Amino acid sequence: MSPRIALVLVVLLAVLGGGALLYQQQERSRRPDNAGMLGQVLLKGLQAADIATIRIVEPKATQSGQTLTLQRGEAGWAIAERAGFPADISKVREFALQLLNLKVGQSEPIGEKDRARLELDASGAQVELLAADGKQLASLIVGKKYFKREVDNPEKALGDGRFVMLPADAKTVYTVSDPLLLATTRTGEWIERASFQVAKVRSLQVKYPDGAGWRIERSGDNADWKLAGAAAGEKLEVTKANAASYSLSLLELADIAPADAKDTGLDKPILVNAATLDGGSYAIKVGRLQGDNYYVSFTSAKPGDKEARLARHVLLIPKSKFEDTLKKRSELLAKKEARK
Repeated sequence: MSPRIALVLVVLLAVLGGGALLYQQQERSRRPDNAGMLGQVLLKGLQAADIATIRIVEPKATQSGQTLTLQRGEAGWAIAERAGFPADISKVREFALQLLNLKVGQSEPIGEKDRARLELDASGAQVELLAADGKQLASLIVGKKYFKREVDNPEKALGDGRFVMLPADAKTVYTVSDPLLLATTRTGEWIERASFQVAKVRSLQVKYPDGAGWRIERSGDNADWKLAGAAAGEKLEVTKANAASYSLSLLELADIAPADAKDTGLDKPILVNAATLDGGSYAIKVGRLQGDNYYVSFTSAKPGDKEARLARHVLLIPKSKFEDTLKKRSELLAKKEARK
């Protein structure tokens, strides 16, 4: 190879190498500085076994309160704001795993105006995880839901993920693929929903605040129901009597009222007294409606552990569970056949 050709090849290699280096520099400049965060665990070093308290502060919350504190004790997880009422352990486990598995889908620099728009300022849900000694393990600000495409009703839509921020880095917003629906202070989302239930009713009496009411009873499990004080021509509709008594075995909780709940209607309640075939008895007070749920309190002659715990609280039970039991006396009667 002649010296001239060798010189040309050296020059070409230098040009090509310089071009490749320039291309690499341009590509590097196009990538954001935080591109390396993609797919990384957001809350690094967090271990589920270390979590003893989960505190959620939701400044925009009203009815359930702005703070919810879940605490782990010897008997399991409980809700501090509801006098230690048990939390649903499956919900606590689910939320903890969601936080542990959060991975960065995208990260971008963010300014003050965008933080407010995405509710990553003081209006966002603040999630704090604490160890048994009170030491903070991790904290997270949960903002608005993230959608890959426009939706008609963002408030009710589940979302494809969530905008979140680490308090220690207020200049970066992250998107995660989990909508984190449990990042809420609504106690109804966290409580154990098992309620007291009245099975195999022998007698059932309902008395309204105005003094009106009715009473039905039977002698055995397969015996016919009888309406107390039935007038001539009045006939009890058996299916409605069955529904009125059986509904009490299907009660479930919607929520637990706070200890300082006012205007519950339990000072002038509908009284429901039920006696069971096994000798049990229940005195139930049904107050006013709060949305779709009644305020309810009760006492029991033979309370088990669960019933004794429930009796210490004012309960919120769905209206639908009481519809058959709270019917007026006239609604329990069979319709009279029209004369020909």
